[in-house]
Amino acid sequence: MTQAETAKSKKISKSFNRIGYSAFVLLAVGRLIFQGMDGLAEAAPSLGIALIFDPFDQSVAWKDRPAYQRIWLIVHVSISLGLLAWLGYQKWNGL
Repeated sequence: MTQAETAKSKKISKSFNRIGYSAFVLLAVGRLIFQGMDGLAEAAPSLGIALIFDPFDQSVAWKDRPAYQRIWLIVHVSISLGLLAWLGYQKWNGL
């Protein structure tokens, strides 16, 4: 594979990841807006799945990424886990 083909492949992959990430985040937000707390059971997994599509350059190691990227992803994971924990709490207590 030539260098030009590699660069083109990375660009396509990066744009695909950004589209996938944005689509799942918008799906989660839309569920919360239009369905309220009833849509939480569908919004939380969608928000977690969005993390599969890393919107930033995946070839950069975690320790070499800028601070804003690391903070963004840590906040995203925290929100996803928090929503899933809240769902578990509701299920456990029969709410």
